[in-house]
Amino acid sequence: MDLQEQLKKLFPDHIPSKEPETSEEMVHELYIQKEPMICKYEKRNGKPTTIISGYEGEPEDFKLLAKEIKTKFAVGGGIKDGEIVLQGDYREKIMQFLKDKGFKTKRVGG
Repeated sequence: MDLQEQLKKLFPDHIPSKEPETSEEMVHELYIQKEPMICKYEKRNGKPTTIISGYEGEPEDFKLLAKEIKTKFAVGGGIKDGEIVLQGDYREKIMQFLKDKGFKTKRVGG
């Protein structure tokens, strides 16, 4: 007995909908700018940090981009003064990720 048959027995009056349910969120298109985003490395309080700045789009898009980067690379960080500040040195990986998304990047420092 499959799941649909069990559901019919539990809820005989229910009519299933024809629309397929999607658990995926809508893909949001980010603003692709002409100027390169700056990806730099600093040490703050003796710890390595990667800083991404120079995004010209909407602040909501910048927050989405920061969340996507933090999720993809499993790093901590946040947004401060128009910059994404990440814990650790991930310049190469992040620059490649941004290039794959269509952004231009520029490496600064070290």
